[in-house]
Amino acid sequence: MKKIILTALSIFTLVSCQTNDAYEDLNRDPKNPTQVDASFLFTSATKSLVDQMTSTNVNTNIFRMLGQHWTETTYVDEANYDFNTRNITNAHWSEMYRDVILDLATAKENTEATPVTASFTQETKDTRKAQIEILSVYAWANLVETFGDVPYSQALDPGKYVLPVYDDAATVYADLFTRLNAAIPAITNDGFGAADPIYGGTASAWKKFGNSLKLRMGIRVIDVAAMSATAQAAITTAISGGVFTSNADNASMAYSNASPNTNPVWVDLVQSGRSDFVAANTLVDFMNNLADPRRAVFFKQNLGAGVYKGGTYGAVSSFTTNTQLGDKVYDPTNPASLIDYAEVSFYLADAAERSISGTPALAAGFYNNGVTASFDDWGATGVIAYLANPNVNYLTAPGSWKVKIGNQLWLAMHNRGYEAWTAWRTYDMPGFNLPAVSGLPVPTRYTYPISEQNLNKTNYTAASTAIGGDKQTTKVFWDKF
Repeated sequence: MKKIILTALSIFTLVSCQTNDAYEDLNRDPKNPTQVDASFLFTSATKSLVDQMTSTNVNTNIFRMLGQHWTETTYVDEANYDFNTRNITNAHWSEMYRDVILDLATAKENTEATPVTASFTQETKDTRKAQIEILSVYAWANLVETFGDVPYSQALDPGKYVLPVYDDAATVYADLFTRLNAAIPAITNDGFGAADPIYGGTASAWKKFGNSLKLRMGIRVIDVAAMSATAQAAITTAISGGVFTSNADNASMAYSNASPNTNPVWVDLVQSGRSDFVAANTLVDFMNNLADPRRAVFFKQNLGAGVYKGGTYGAVSSFTTNTQLGDKVYDPTNPASLIDYAEVSFYLADAAERSISGTPALAAGFYNNGVTASFDDWGATGVIAYLANPNVNYLTAPGSWKVKIGNQLWLAMHNRGYEAWTAWRTYDMPGFNLPAVSGLPVPTRYTYPISEQNLNKTNYTAASTAIGGDKQTTKVFWDKF
């Protein structure tokens, strides 16, 4: 299969070849056909996306540290927000562009090229393209939310655009809403069927996934004045179209206990034989103050029954004398979610508070649903007493409604580091720590990859200027407070 790597570094390598034959030889795998079935590409891209968002390998994904749920024990560079020693931002950029977005784009091309027959109907073709679109929108939205302005309009045509320009993040996001609006109603049958590792092709589940993603994206940009109308329309149409209503709807991928299909966290921690992470004091202290019953499943009780002590965030920590992560985290078969019912419930609470969907009086019910969904998903008990705690109860908990929703969303996103970090960026809840060694503020974005700075310099410089500087503390366009 010919596979073109979309980072500037890889494109530079490819076009530096002296002849077209050399170019072709570099991109031809002699053991594989030149055109890969769309189903294989769709499955591969889905697994790449879920794996990337789930992994805790410090070379590729440090979101659990950015969300301050975990901290490192020995090598603490990443918890101190060193993005560049391991080239972490390039790893995320490359994985999303190359192994997710490009594979999905190729799957779409191959689907479009497949003729309609009695066994491959127009409905199947349209549904497959819609399923591809929903995952593509997810990946593009993640890139925009992580970096800001990114290559978009020129990103998938390296033959024509060797060094792609960066598109305005808000413009990209607006186009993603348009793509979702077109994709969701096009789902009419099982599409990829058994080749779909999330829902097995179930049409109703994919519609809920698309609408729940649209709800999330609407909440992301609701505070952007120029996008307020678009965001409100996205939220209302998503809810009316049908979002998740239980954990059974979660956009989750199951893993097995046999390689290479184990949960990547198991690979990173167990198979690799590493004891690199403990629960961060940011999370443990917060949960201790609430006597949160989920501690018994989020964490091990390695310090004694009911004793929980988080490692100082960003400091060298002892694995044995700090609270370790719970057994579920180490389970090779533990499913991983791209979006879940708990998350959706908190967004519904947000929409109610803004009177976009319902009234503020309904927010408490959605908030309770979010907390309960988290307990149920983790197999924790004691949710009724927890919700009665004056510091948890929606009517009496301290802080604004944003702080209340943000705090519980952040807790519910345990083991989903990107969304834990993004909950903090969205709701600006207080309580995050400065890392012990560097003392740097919590990043609000990833900086652009070094390869882009070196090889796509003109477009990188323009993008850096447009967003207000390529810094970890530059806020992406939707992060308004």
